[in-house]
Amino acid sequence: MPLNLSDIHPLSDFQRSAKTFLATLRQTQAPMVLTVNGKAAVVVQSAESYQRLLERVEQLEVMAGLRQSLEEFDQGLGMPLDKAFQRFNQQHDIPN
Repeated sequence: MPLNLSDIHPLSDFQRSAKTFLATLRQTQAPMVLTVNGKAAVVVQSAESYQRLLERVEQLEVMAGLRQSLEEFDQGLGMPLDKAFQRFNQQHDIPN
């Protein structure tokens, strides 16, 4: 979700009306930019929207890892599944 550039507020306003700002953050689920001396200083967001962001990042990392694995396999860098299981079992002392 991109930042809404119209949702920029001075940190001092946030401090004076924290409860109102927190209610807005929970309701909109959108991040908010807070400024200090007219310059962007921090981005705040609800805990729920932050958790969703972390979950999306994790999904993207998994997808990138899978994509890299497929590319490596296509380049002949992989190994057959039975050989991979055999190596795994040997490394972890798992009997056949």
